[in-house]
Amino acid sequence: MLFQDELKSAVLQVEPSNFEDLALAIFRFQAAQNPVYKQYLAYRKVQPETVSQLKDIPFLPISLFKTHRIITADAQTKQIFESSGTTGQTTSRHFVSDLGFYEAISEQIFEQQYGLLSNFHILALLPSYLERNNSSLVYMVQHFMKKSTSKYNGFYLNNYQNLHENLNEITNGDKPVLLMGVTFGLLDLIENFEMKGFEKRLIVMETGGMKGRRREMIREEVHDLLCTGFGLEKIHSEYGMTELLSQGYSKGDGVFDLPPSMRILFREVTDPLDVSHRTSRSSSGLNVIDLANIDSCCFVETQDLGSLSADNQLKILGRFDNSDVRGCNLMAL
Repeated sequence: MLFQDELKSAVLQVEPSNFEDLALAIFRFQAAQNPVYKQYLAYRKVQPETVSQLKDIPFLPISLFKTHRIITADAQTKQIFESSGTTGQTTSRHFVSDLGFYEAISEQIFEQQYGLLSNFHILALLPSYLERNNSSLVYMVQHFMKKSTSKYNGFYLNNYQNLHENLNEITNGDKPVLLMGVTFGLLDLIENFEMKGFEKRLIVMETGGMKGRRREMIREEVHDLLCTGFGLEKIHSEYGMTELLSQGYSKGDGVFDLPPSMRILFREVTDPLDVSHRTSRSSSGLNVIDLANIDSCCFVETQDLGSLSADNQLKILGRFDNSDVRGCNLMAL
């Protein structure tokens, strides 16, 4: 565990200038010590010692988080984060052995973008996540609330009335209010209550997802409705998933700033092995390097689509349709 601890310390201090060296060091470690990733590399006939660039690192299909226990060096599991899913769906599981590191990296990423958590009131409208007891998002927000210490912090399952009353009280103070909400919950809120008048102190951050409660809408449509309903110019967003321990944040327009611990490589939509174009202005598949995943796998081939905006920020465009998925899953059960 000593080497893993040293790697985690390095991740918390990583900078663009040493990202690639650290990523390659973690790749070699996981290639040797992660049984599932090691087997995947063998199926791909990849010799780890020949990999010397980020674009040559094989990315593990995200679907394997549904079928395999992905963990490095047989670390002891302290928590299993599980993705949401409809009845009968197989969910992704992320075996986490170091909750303190997850707390540290998520706190650091947020504060780099928004400032100290102690400066915020944090209200969470996450009903679909609260209905499960193993959501990584709920765990993260709980940690944020502990760091904030505001007496108004809290989760609101379906109690929109209480949420509205608290907003009336606390937005008159001098601290900003962060309202993190699942998309359908935020839409329900603006449809049932007058939410204008809080603009001076309120940051609304949607975490995505209709979870089968409403029709799916594109991000632009959702943000237009929320901006109108809350009287805000911009709606913030979080880019995260069960399989990743780092998060990206958007302060508007669906473009995301990624933290130092994350990097995106773009791949061809029809060829998951083609990452020759490391930047892309057109719709491409996203391969994510998340250095926070030291105890699982840092190199994940997602089913998300994205591109680079004009100022080189990440723009999330959606997900592959089932008919478009061409993942190189050699280990599917």
